[in-house]
Amino acid sequence: MKSHKYWSIGALLSMICTFLTGHVKNHMIHAIFGVIALICMIMSIYSGHKMTSRN
Repeated sequence: MKSHKYWSIGALLSMICTFLTGHVKNHMIHAIFGVIALICMIMSIYSGHKMTSRN
């Protein structure tokens, strides 16, 4: 499922950016990347569940 792959890549990139902005101590951008990473992880889990569940 392509959407799962894209959400997973988005979550990984957002988590890396969250980590990097945390070290720079830029709190506003850090919070935004944290929220984006959370949304990507939720969508990744949802699409992975749809991919593995059987009807």
